[in-house]
Amino acid sequence: MTFFDTMIAGQRWTLVFRGLGTTLLIALCAVLIGSVLGCIFALFKISKNKVLRKISEVYTTVIRGVPMATQLMIFYFVIFSPLGMSNAILVAIISFGINSGAYCTEIFRAGIQGVDAGQMEAGRSLGLSWSQTLVKIIMPQAVRTILPTYTSEFIALIKETSVASFIAVIDLQKACDNIRNATYNAWIPLLSCAAIYLCLTVGLTKFFLIFERRLARSDRS
Repeated sequence: MTFFDTMIAGQRWTLVFRGLGTTLLIALCAVLIGSVLGCIFALFKISKNKVLRKISEVYTTVIRGVPMATQLMIFYFVIFSPLGMSNAILVAIISFGINSGAYCTEIFRAGIQGVDAGQMEAGRSLGLSWSQTLVKIIMPQAVRTILPTYTSEFIALIKETSVASFIAVIDLQKACDNIRNATYNAWIPLLSCAAIYLCLTVGLTKFFLIFERRLARSDRS
């Protein structure tokens, strides 16, 4: 079968675009949730409070130690379904967000601790509180350090959303798979899916690279 017969006939291409929209929705919402959780648990991890440090350690160890597909099905079938939540997309957003948060925790922690300890002492000597020093002095410097790793986490998250079909989410991967089943043609839908994922990851890499260079220029000016 030709590309036209497989993707254009019957307006099957619309399935791909709807699936792409779902993939982007899950990834964007999840990375926002993950960033918030990452900030919170990173602060827990560098806290002097042993209880907060232990909570953060358990969170990152458990989430990073269990495969994403397994986590997704646990959240859907074991946790949310018994509570009456049947919105698979919402469950996917929460699941991927919690998973991303564990990785962001380590990214942010490394970035914060990578800033020279003298910066905190300098901020405190100027009369700033611990939180003011963290926000105004430490974090701006940490951003430059964490940006490349954070970019990799976002890109990895987009690719990981391909397992959302395990809980019946019609994302990009599932949409292309449905076309494959309908047309009995594997190579066109799957290669199209791969090409779209590749464009997304390359595009995001270029975008963050430009952003990183602008940050570097602003620091030199």
